[in-house]
Amino acid sequence: MTEWFECKCAYDKMKEDGTMKPVKGETYLVHAFSCSEAEARMVEEMKHVVSGEFQVTDIKSAKYAEMFFATEDAADTFFKIKLAFITLDEKSGAEKKTKQDVLVQASDLQDAVNRLGEGMKGSMMDYTIAAVNESPYFDVFR
Repeated sequence: MTEWFECKCAYDKMKEDGTMKPVKGETYLVHAFSCSEAEARMVEEMKHVVSGEFQVTDIKSAKYAEMFFATEDAADTFFKIKLAFITLDEKSGAEKKTKQDVLVQASDLQDAVNRLGEGMKGSMMDYTIAAVNESPYFDVFR
């Protein structure tokens, strides 16, 4: 079963003036079968961008219930949206909230909320948006 992994990277980046600048902690999201495959995919993806040293410094699993990607060039930011799904406890009749994270690619916060609404149109579950945050991802590799 494939899953998503957050990969933090460190590398040397060429600045406009021709000097090298060390970059640490850039985070990418990678779809892979394992941590090993995620690391290999990161190395493969970044070899076209990085000319000097490159290292994956951290890998951890990322749990997303849904992902909504965009095709427009202006939608260049990823937003992590925490949804609270509302269910009723059959015994007590009390409302229960189950939280799940969703990743939405959008141009800005309002666009992210709109895209989420479009993506969730067919959902039978009631939900509320508990939080919307810009994710730390520089890119997502599917």
